[in-house]
Amino acid sequence: MLDIANRKEHQDHIRKLILSWGEDPERDGLLKTPERFLKSMSYLTSGYDADVGEVVNGALFDVAYDDMVVVRDIEFYSLCEHHMLPFYGKCHLGYIPTNKVIGLSKIPRIVDIFARRLQVQERLTNEVAQAFSDYMKPKGVGVVIEANHLCMMMRGVEKQGSMTISSSMQGCFRNLETKEEFMSHVRSARL
Repeated sequence: MLDIANRKEHQDHIRKLILSWGEDPERDGLLKTPERFLKSMSYLTSGYDADVGEVVNGALFDVAYDDMVVVRDIEFYSLCEHHMLPFYGKCHLGYIPTNKVIGLSKIPRIVDIFARRLQVQERLTNEVAQAFSDYMKPKGVGVVIEANHLCMMMRGVEKQGSMTISSSMQGCFRNLETKEEFMSHVRSARL
């Protein structure tokens, strides 16, 4: 979270940046932009202040179930740490429980904790898988993330049609049969 004591100083830096682009930071449309920008960035990086344990908050339930659970198409938005431009997409997470299942709404919240940080997609994928594994202690977990990166779409190579796919497989999801079952559930999202 941005330090409130330095908020005025941060706003002044944003005003200077706007001025350096040849814009008038005092014109009507830009007058409150530094304040809005800082508020927006505080929200978009709020994952630094979040704790997976607080999100899970006891939402682990004893259930006699040992087959795969998959939540797919979890929307997320993040910021590329290299250019601070957005990347966005869908996260698919599957796991095989060991005596406990998690409240389903907790899974997207875990994804958001790590997405709302300056990120690279590969680390985001690993962090979601590792956090889920640490708190759930499942037999295995798989995470696949599909994302579009504005740093590739708006600048540099300017390729709008490209998508980046990353995956992290832990525990029994490293087994080819389990991985294939998970990937078939992920692919079925396209139907």
